[in-house]
Amino acid sequence: MNAMELKKHRINGETVSPILPNEVKNYLIDIDGTVCDDIPNEEPDRMATAALYPDALATIQGWHADGHYITFFTSRTEEHREVTETWLTKYGFPYHGLLMGKPRGGNYHWIDNHIVRATRFSGTFNNLVRKPATIEVFED
Repeated sequence: MNAMELKKHRINGETVSPILPNEVKNYLIDIDGTVCDDIPNEEPDRMATAALYPDALATIQGWHADGHYITFFTSRTEEHREVTETWLTKYGFPYHGLLMGKPRGGNYHWIDNHIVRATRFSGTFNNLVRKPATIEVFED
């Protein structure tokens, strides 16, 4: 990320982690089962030939063109980095980062001091819309 694009943020006069402008999103996107076939780490020979989900590619290219940050966050391990980067490049996925080693198994509960918006992928990339939902928060 370009440091000039990040807003400096202060709390009680102390500098804290930077914050992106409200109009810029920092997308963290899974790979297997989200942008291509769901391939387990135990079958890495299939990763190079994974079938692309075309609507994922078009959507992510659009987000990137609109100035958003794209980071792939996958349960694939470091030993799968080269095949993963090659596959992403082959299909033309733009991205700023690739994080390997996401915990496997789902049921994620992300705790962070920054705003986190989670969207469960259910088979099709479309425009994101806002809907009311029940969430878990820390009790005051």
